[in-house]
Amino acid sequence: MHEPARIRNFCIIAHIDHGKSTLADRFIERASIVDQRKLQDQMLDNMDIERERGITIKSQAVTLSYTAKDGNEYTLNLVDTPGHVDFSYEVSRAINSCEGALLLVDATQGVEAQTLSNMYMAVEHNLEIIPVINKIDMPAANIQDARNQISHDLGLDGDEALCVSAKLGQGMDELLEAIVARVPTPTGSPDSELKALIFDSHYDPYRGVVVHMRVFEGGVRPGMRIRLMNTDAEYEVEETGVFKMGLAKTKDLSAGEVGYIIAGIKTVSDVRVGDTVTGADRPASEPLAGFREVKPVVYSSVYPMDAADYEELKVALEKLKLNDASLLYEKDNSVALGFGFRCGFLGMLHLEVVQERLEREYDQAIIMTAPSVRYRLTMARDQGQLVIDNPADYPDPSQIEAAEEPYIKAQIITPTTYIGNLITLCMNKRGTQTGFTHLDEKRVELTFEMPLAEVLFDFYDKLKSTSRGYASFDYELIDYRPTELAKLDILLNGKPVDALAQLVYKPSAYERGRKVCERLRDSMDRQQFKIAIQAAIGGSIIARETVNPVRKDVLAKCYGGDITRKRKLLEKQKEGKKRMKMIGDVELTQESFMAVLRENEDDDKR
Repeated sequence: MHEPARIRNFCIIAHIDHGKSTLADRFIERASIVDQRKLQDQMLDNMDIERERGITIKSQAVTLSYTAKDGNEYTLNLVDTPGHVDFSYEVSRAINSCEGALLLVDATQGVEAQTLSNMYMAVEHNLEIIPVINKIDMPAANIQDARNQISHDLGLDGDEALCVSAKLGQGMDELLEAIVARVPTPTGSPDSELKALIFDSHYDPYRGVVVHMRVFEGGVRPGMRIRLMNTDAEYEVEETGVFKMGLAKTKDLSAGEVGYIIAGIKTVSDVRVGDTVTGADRPASEPLAGFREVKPVVYSSVYPMDAADYEELKVALEKLKLNDASLLYEKDNSVALGFGFRCGFLGMLHLEVVQERLEREYDQAIIMTAPSVRYRLTMARDQGQLVIDNPADYPDPSQIEAAEEPYIKAQIITPTTYIGNLITLCMNKRGTQTGFTHLDEKRVELTFEMPLAEVLFDFYDKLKSTSRGYASFDYELIDYRPTELAKLDILLNGKPVDALAQLVYKPSAYERGRKVCERLRDSMDRQQFKIAIQAAIGGSIIARETVNPVRKDVLAKCYGGDITRKRKLLEKQKEGKKRMKMIGDVELTQESFMAVLRENEDDDKR
C-alpha cells in the first residue's frame, strides 16, 4: 500500500497529433520499466492501426516510479487519453481519474479546437493544469507565440509553461519535478467504504475482463466481494495490480491508487466505463457522479462478402465487442446482401477503426452500407414518435407528419487566410454561423450549428484540404431540429437494391441520386444486356444512367447485300438481349458498393 502523499495521478490532454503518445514514451523510458532493446515509438498504443495512423484509440494507463530531487520516491500514475472527438466520453472518464493534467500545446501549431474543449473538461473536474509546450526542436517552432496563445486563449499563465521536446527528451527533468510539486495528492481514506471509478477495461481470453480503475475511497484486495453499482453484478476479486507496461500483481489497491482488478468477469456488458465499483458487504451509499450510457451517433450495416461467412462475422463482432464496449450491433438482413448486422458507432473515425480491425485482426471480407444518423419522425393521426436510423425502416411518407435530425455545434479554429472558404464550406453543409471570435491577429474561432448528417461523409477531409491542414475541428451534439427527410432508392433494371438506399435531405436528393447513379455506371461490369440504373424517391425517378451491353458484331459476315437481311439479324439479336434481360441478374461487386459510399473530390458543391 502506497502512502497517498507520495502518489501523483495525472493525464496528458491535447489536440490530435500534438505529441501525447511520444511524451508518454519518454516517461516510460525515464522510469526504466521497459528494457532499452524493446523500446519503440507509441509504447502505449498497442494496436497496429494506432501506430500506422499515429492516433490513440484506447486510453491506457501506466504506473511509474520517480525519485525526485528531494530524495523521496513518488508513484506517478499516467493515464494516456485519446485525442479524437469521437472518444470524448473516454477522455472525460480518464480526466475524472486524475488530480492533474499536462495540457500539451504544439509549438508549431499553437492552441487548437480540441485543446480548448479538453481544457474545459479538465477545468470542470477541478484538475490542476500544467501547460506544456512540445516540439520545441522543430524548425517551425514559435515558443513565444505558443506562450501568448496559452495566456490569451486558455486563460492560463503562458510564462509558466514548460518547454519540452518529447521526441528528443529535452526538458523532461523539469516536467517531472513540476508534476511532483504541482499535482495535488489524492484525497480519500483507506478505511472508508470502497469507491472506485472504472475508466477502461480490456478482455483477456484466459482470465475474463480486466477492469482498469482509480480507487477514490477505501481499498480492494483479492478474496473481497465487489459490486458494480450500475449493473448490480457481484464478483469475487481474484487479483489486484498496477500497470507496468504489462500487469504487475500487488497485495491490494487503496485510496488514491490507479490499477486493475481481475474478478472472473466473463460478461463484458457488465463492465461499463464510468461505473462505480464498491464492496458487496460494505457498499457505498451512492455512486461517483458523471456516469452515462455511451450512445452511438452513426449507424451502418455490416455484411459478409460471402453469405457463408455470416457465422464467422458474428464471432468476430462478439470478440471485438469484448475489446470495444462502445460498439453496439444487432441482427439485420437485406434482400441484396443477405444476413448481416446493424452497428452503432461513436463517429466516423470509430466506424473506420472497427472496419479495419474486422478486416485485419479477424480476416473478415465485409461490405458496409452508407452511414446514417438517427432521425425522429412524428407520425400522423397521433400515432406517436418513431426513431429510425435504417432506410429499411422508413415508413410510408403519407404517414409522417414531421421529421427531425440531430444537430451539432461545430467549433473551427483557423488562420484568418481561410475564413471565407471555410464559411462557404459550412454554409454548403447547411450550417448556421453562431459565433466569430478573433483569438489573435492571425487566428479566428468560428462556431456553426449544422446537421450531423452533413458532417458524416467528407466534411473533415474538405476542411483539411480547404485550410491546407491548418484548421482544427471539434463538435458536440446539441439537439434535434426539423428537417425535410426523404428515402432515396436505387433501382437496377427496375428492382430496388435495399442495401444502397439512403435517408437524405430532400432538397439535395437529386444531386445525391445523380452522383450515386454515375458512380455505379462507372464501376459496374457491362453485361450481355442493357442495365438501367435509377434513383427514385417514392414513385418518382429523379436520376438515371445506363450501362450499355457488350454486343457481338452480327453484321460482320454481311458483305453488302440487302438491308432487310441486316435488319433481320439485328432484330434477332435484340430479341435475344430482351430475353436475357428478363432472366439475367445484375451482380454488384464490393467495388461498386464502395464507389457509392466513397465521396468524390468534386462532391457537395451544392
